[in-house]
Amino acid sequence: MNEALRTALAARRTYYKIGPDSPVADAEVEKLVEFALLNTPSPFNSQSGRVVLLLGDNHRKLWDLILGKLRAGMAAEKFPPTANKIAGFAAGHGSLLFYDDQAAVEKLQRDMPAYRDAFPVYSSQSAGMLQLMVWTLLRDAGIGASLQHYGNLIEAEAAEAWGVPPSWRLLAQMPFGAIQAEPGPKKQTPLPERLKVFR
Repeated sequence: MNEALRTALAARRTYYKIGPDSPVADAEVEKLVEFALLNTPSPFNSQSGRVVLLLGDNHRKLWDLILGKLRAGMAAEKFPPTANKIAGFAAGHGSLLFYDDQAAVEKLQRDMPAYRDAFPVYSSQSAGMLQLMVWTLLRDAGIGASLQHYGNLIEAEAAEAWGVPPSWRLLAQMPFGAIQAEPGPKKQTPLPERLKVFR
């Protein structure tokens, strides 16, 4: 196995301590996302994955929007830890919004009705691969990131703010930026509980 690939996959971790700088130009981040979109497998090559790259004021607008929604739904005394967490994401250089185009999924369902119920599952699997690929490519470029899930709070507002088509379903948000602290050791469930081999 390619050792560089193994190293890159192992280095991909959840980075909460990120800063506003980036070790690579924004154009390079865009190229990494383009590479992932072009090379992520999808069911019957449906290519339903979609990404919105937010930089500068747009990145900050995203986390202000999320913060406002969380503040409105929480008791004031419980809000400070949440505000600190969101501030950490907002402190990054940019964010990626991951979407799945339901129009592509629905086309598969129409074209192959025997698999109708399976296509949303297949599409979710493809979305996870896209997120992993982008996350790994960012870390390989020296950028820290994490995967967050606030879409249920902001999907309509995000669609309006960034002109997202109505068929796009918001799956996840990935704040990224300069690595300011490495994550701690990761607890692992023993492999014999996770892998069975029959020879």
